[in-house]
Amino acid sequence: MKESGRKQGAASPCAACKLLRRRCAQDCVFAPYFPADEPQKFANVHKVFGASNVNKMLQELPVHQRGDAVSSIVYEANARVRDPVYGCVGAISSLQQQIDSLQTQLALTQAEVVHLRVRQTGSFPHGFYPTSPSNSGSPTFKLMGSQTMPIFDMDMVVDQASLGEPMWSF
Repeated sequence: MKESGRKQGAASPCAACKLLRRRCAQDCVFAPYFPADEPQKFANVHKVFGASNVNKMLQELPVHQRGDAVSSIVYEANARVRDPVYGCVGAISSLQQQIDSLQTQLALTQAEVVHLRVRQTGSFPHGFYPTSPSNSGSPTFKLMGSQTMPIFDMDMVVDQASLGEPMWSF
């Protein structure tokens, strides 16, 4: 059974004290967060931030916030080991680009659905009518490089408060 990262009876040092080659005291600030069986966790944190800095950060925080702080520190340290220049900012930036791309795809798909529904019902808002029945005019054709032009262009704005009902601007 473990207690604060150390075995009862035999005082096994936590991963931090083991790496720093020091005796692990009963009140070791690292022991609850860096157990002996996870040495790489502290090794990365030590490499990026230094044991003294992490010790100071943890000492300044209330005990109930230290776990979250250690999680953040470990995440940033692991990101810095993988990408020394950008760290977690690089990962966040990459995820933001994916979100932007997916939002664009979603908007195009929603516009295509609206366009197909309008064509299917044969009704066009504000007096817009197709010039040719053979014109397939989907908004995605412009992005796919087709020579076919859309029947009409519209921007769709989604109002989050109205649960996704489209508001049109021409």
